[in-house]
Amino acid sequence: MKNITITLDDKTAAWARVYAAKRNTSVSSLVAEMLQQRMKYDQAMRRFLAKAPVKLNRPRKRYPARDELHDRTRLR
Repeated sequence: MKNITITLDDKTAAWARVYAAKRNTSVSSLVAEMLQQRMKYDQAMRRFLAKAPVKLNRPRKRYPARDELHDRTRLR
């Protein structure tokens, strides 16, 4: 593990201490968890964007009409 130093304004630091205390953890662990979540999100987004787009209709088939898409008679 690496130690890093971050600078927070007083209001943010106070909030972080209270938030971490409510979750019975340290500010350091809280920041590490938030960064890990962001890293996972960014990795998932990169994987998603790397994929080729998927066509919504098959070749030579027409798109459904607006009325067909919004037909709610089956739900009544």
